Amino acid sequence: MDNSGPSRTALATAYARACHQFADSPPIFADPLAARLLGVTEANLDDLSRHPAGHPATVARDRPRRLFFAARSRFADDVTARAVAAGVRQVVVLGAGLDTAAYRNSHPDVHVFEVDHPQTQAWKRERLAATGIDIPATATLVPVDFETQTLASELESASFSRTEPAVFVWLGVIFYLTPDAAGSTLDYIAGQARPVDLVFDYLQPAETDEDRADLKNRAARLARAGEPLVNYLTSDELHRQLADFGFRVVEDLSGNELIGRYPHGAPVLDERALRASRIVHARC
Repeated sequence: MDNSGPSRTALATAYARACHQFADSPPIFADPLAARLLGVTEANLDDLSRHPAGHPATVARDRPRRLFFAARSRFADDVTARAVAAGVRQVVVLGAGLDTAAYRNSHPDVHVFEVDHPQTQAWKRERLAATGIDIPATATLVPVDFETQTLASELESASFSRTEPAVFVWLGVIFYLTPDAAGSTLDYIAGQARPVDLVFDYLQPAETDEDRADLKNRAARLARAGEPLVNYLTSDELHRQLADFGFRVVEDLSGNELIGRYPHGAPVLDERALRASRIVHARC
């Protein structure tokens, strides 16, 4: 990102979630705040063709990816809801972007900590204020610049308790991190008081020439936006890494398996579009 506002991928994901509320019936994921936070209407989202190529909103035209973004948020919400029902009272959203979980939280005793780059959070605070979305007492925005700060120190200063269980939601992030940076975050999460639930998505390396070409084109687009893909993992590699940190895998789903578990109207016809994408729920 260019440090002047939210990342392109954070905006693209937000547009996809907002568009999903109107474009897909029934919706996989209900988020009444998504469009409001962006400052767009259903009419705006109906006319995505007005945006030039490369604008973050154009991602919402891609129905398979739009459904995947909605389904991974629903999946994370479902894992969180089960953990809360079991007594967990802390949720950490890593790389929160324009996620709205903290503002949809209906539990007065569940605290949501949003962790993100300071520039993204500053822009988000402006959007929250401009659209009249209050930051509830149960939400804390934790700005972390990983070049100069650590996740541990900033969460601790935000009154996050390491001695209480927590859910960690880490969507759309790990493939932009070096293996060392991803490993450091996993190590921190594994050090949390038990039980710990972790949800994150990852990208598999391509196996065919056709998939390699698709993934290369996607990586090139993201690199031009200043957000290069640097971390690809097979499921076996990821499961071994998680086991090394003390996690057991509860579920590991392909993008199409994830979408397929929720009703969403017409089927996804282009299965190749999500072949690299997977999501995992791990616990320790």
